[in-house]
Amino acid sequence: MDLEAAAVAREDHKASDRELVGRLVDQARADGVELVGENGLLGWLTKLVLESALEGEITDHLGYDKHDPVGRGAGNSRNGTQPKTVLTDVGPVEITVPRDRDASFEPKIVRKRQRQRRLSGVDEMVISLSAKGLTTGEISAHLAEVYGAEVSKQTISTITDKVLEGMAEWQNRPLDAVYPVIFIDAIHVKIRDGQVANRPIYVALAVTVDGERDILGLWAGDGGEGAKFWLHVLTEIKNRGVGDALMVVCDGLKGLPQAIEQVWPRAVVQTCVVHLLRASFRYGARQHWDAIAKALRPIYSAPTEAAALERFYEFAEAWGGKYPAIVKLWTDAWAEFVPFLNFDAEIRRVICSTNAIESVNARIRRAVKARGHFPNEQAALKCVYMAIMSLDPTGKGRKRWVTRWKAALNAFAITFDGRLSPTPR
Repeated sequence: MDLEAAAVAREDHKASDRELVGRLVDQARADGVELVGENGLLGWLTKLVLESALEGEITDHLGYDKHDPVGRGAGNSRNGTQPKTVLTDVGPVEITVPRDRDASFEPKIVRKRQRQRRLSGVDEMVISLSAKGLTTGEISAHLAEVYGAEVSKQTISTITDKVLEGMAEWQNRPLDAVYPVIFIDAIHVKIRDGQVANRPIYVALAVTVDGERDILGLWAGDGGEGAKFWLHVLTEIKNRGVGDALMVVCDGLKGLPQAIEQVWPRAVVQTCVVHLLRASFRYGARQHWDAIAKALRPIYSAPTEAAALERFYEFAEAWGGKYPAIVKLWTDAWAEFVPFLNFDAEIRRVICSTNAIESVNARIRRAVKARGHFPNEQAALKCVYMAIMSLDPTGKGRKRWVTRWKAALNAFAITFDGRLSPTPR
């Protein structure tokens, strides 16, 4: 058969398939059968395809078709069927699996000794639900309620363990040579190691030279958050290829500026304004939070460092008597608070008002809170990793980041002349 004839034959075959599908859909509608859902057309078709495939497998295994006289006296033969539920993209499907008399038949598409075989899409569904913060018990209940499928918590845990290999590869991937901004922070999770205790998970988030968000890694600490462990984290990031960071935004942890300077001597260390404000509220009564926030705003929005210092003196005079701890907090953090006041408005805007890492941490905390506590740090890291991998499923967030950071990156390129140059991944 020449190529033209083969092409015509393929088109005829496709037309025949479409005609058959059309008839099936029309018949289903006439009979009031839904396309999807329990007892739907797609489920019936899936059942038909799977059982046909299994029949083909046992025919190949035995060497003769069903009811073929050739099989008489062959030593092995078909021995009925057994029911099995498989989970598919269209829901649970009840199928019958053929058996042979000497039990040597090992089907490939639906293997033996598996109470329920998960087909395409089910694992992805479990991982997606886990990333959104559902516990293994909640996922099991969801699958039972929506799909009528009984999946054990252990099976769900086994499915989510598949992400560990990808997490290890992601955690050790090479990084860009330079980042305009790196935000660093730690969130705390409860880990049951003998007894339940709070443990920090260190998070580093960078903005690339193209304005995209890049979460550089996750690290589980063994105690309270400390500058010594941050030095270990930053050194690892440097060893993965980051030779320079123009600005590192962090909280007011003691010793952290020195750790950053040891890794990237030319980096500007900037205390996160949001962290500073949140810490201020901890020292004030709730009924005064709005007034404190209003009084602090002129400080971090001042046009110059000198103007910010004047506004700070005014705040200290008005509130220092009632809340001296807030005044001390800002005094101690002043050296790391003021650097961004010396930059262009575009840079100040994204550093001060774009609470980049907090939006990520909010998603992480939502997933962590649903778990309560974790049996070990690997389970905690797995949960956090899945949460951040599901941050932007549509890609719209990436576009917003690029748009938001465009003007600031142009200002960075001018301010840090010669240090900011795109490097391919």
